[in-house]
Amino acid sequence: MAERLMLLDTPSLYFRAFYGLPDSLKAADGMPVNAVRGLLDMISRLVTDYEPTHLVACWDDDWRPKWRVELIPSYKEHRVARKVPDGPDVEETPEGLVAQLPLIREVLASLDLPIIGAADHEADDVIGSLASQAAAPVDIVTGDRDLFQLIDDATGVRVLYTARGMSKLEAVTDVTVVSRYAVLPGQYADFAALRGDASDGLPGVSGIGDKTAASLLKEFVDLDGIMEAASNPSSSMSASICQKLTAAADYLAVAPTVVNVVRDLDVGTFESRIRPLDTDHEQKLKKLADQWNLGGAADRVLKAYAARG
Repeated sequence: MAERLMLLDTPSLYFRAFYGLPDSLKAADGMPVNAVRGLLDMISRLVTDYEPTHLVACWDDDWRPKWRVELIPSYKEHRVARKVPDGPDVEETPEGLVAQLPLIREVLASLDLPIIGAADHEADDVIGSLASQAAAPVDIVTGDRDLFQLIDDATGVRVLYTARGMSKLEAVTDVTVVSRYAVLPGQYADFAALRGDASDGLPGVSGIGDKTAASLLKEFVDLDGIMEAASNPSSSMSASICQKLTAAADYLAVAPTVVNVVRDLDVGTFESRIRPLDTDHEQKLKKLADQWNLGGAADRVLKAYAARG
């Protein structure tokens, strides 16, 4: 079987699992386990349907890195529950999900599934680094469009996009991005910087939406080319667009650093090959399943792993 690495945007998936399953799914002590059960079923389906040979759970060690906030203070600000001066800010997260996060990590460990994060960086940056440094084709599982910037048909990097649900996963490739946004994946970060993204607190350039951003990138290739044209009186750019870009020059000078995912993190070495679980890991998962009422989700993921033997 040809090797293929699958990278899980774990925060994106456990939020989806939490909101996708009722919180009436509980352990004996009353703690909801919907996110845990949902995430396990996602993993089972992904391993079965897409047959990756390697699997990594990428983690947010810092969901709102201060170096990004220093450049654009509004970055994810609307999602802050409590600011922490000397550490990662606390994200606004339902209590029922917060309670499940330690169990999620414990269950993933019982699957012998590496959980990889990086200090002062988001899961997106871990994904960007692992995808860029991979020697095999890569599937990125996420509901975050920011990761479209990593798509590259030439190297076999695609996104399995979860926006419509796990039963309707969309394999996003170069063609998908071009047909939907009229930009290449390599232009997507500049496209997002220009139009803005309310979900991440990125203001964008006032008066420039999707169509204008795409047309600018089509003509001037990238943000550097666009800003060079905006400062050149003899360029083909209209005076009104020049004014809008010039007014946003300070924002556009820092936006690429915030929007572009990091691709050169050194996250060390680890084993990510999917194998049937050894006795110790299998017994640990079964014990967790009994203790926390994980139902058939544990059985299904064990079956999916066993089939990879």
